[in-house]
Amino acid sequence: MRIDRLTREVAKFGAVGGAGLLVNLIAFNVVRSTTDLQVVRASVIATVVAIVSNYIGFRYFTYRDRDKSGRTKELTLFVLFSAVGLVIENGFLYAATYGLGLDSPLASNVFKFVGIGIATLFRFWSYRTWVFRAAPAREAVASAESFLENPEPYLDQERQAYLQDEDRPTRQFRQVQRVR
Repeated sequence: MRIDRLTREVAKFGAVGGAGLLVNLIAFNVVRSTTDLQVVRASVIATVVAIVSNYIGFRYFTYRDRDKSGRTKELTLFVLFSAVGLVIENGFLYAATYGLGLDSPLASNVFKFVGIGIATLFRFWSYRTWVFRAAPAREAVASAESFLENPEPYLDQERQAYLQDEDRPTRQFRQVQRVR
């Protein structure tokens, strides 16, 4: 169940991220080809455009079921972690362009793509951990489910002594009880 939920989250994150990747690369190439801005400046503009579109996708698609209280804090953390991702992403492009002298459109796109990939790993971890936090109700349900699986740590010594192995219901019986 937990892996299934994580798989769905990764798929939704990937869908929004894929759309953001397209927005980022298209904006980057449009800005780069229509203006005289330096490569990294054009990339920063494209990244900011993608960050805005990604926030909308993450808030209303990927993490729509997450806690919605404290939108100001959520948006502040999103901007903060997105800015760190922007530095990671454009750091690769900067190193390739000014450190290695690779300034062709193909090289710029390749290094921008690599930077986006590495920054995406950071963003996934930070967004799910700090920005779009799970609603408290889910944590309470998880705690209750763990109690049902193994109540012994929560019982006092006298009650534990009372429940001997032959007196405990089987796992299948407990599952049937939960279904009702």
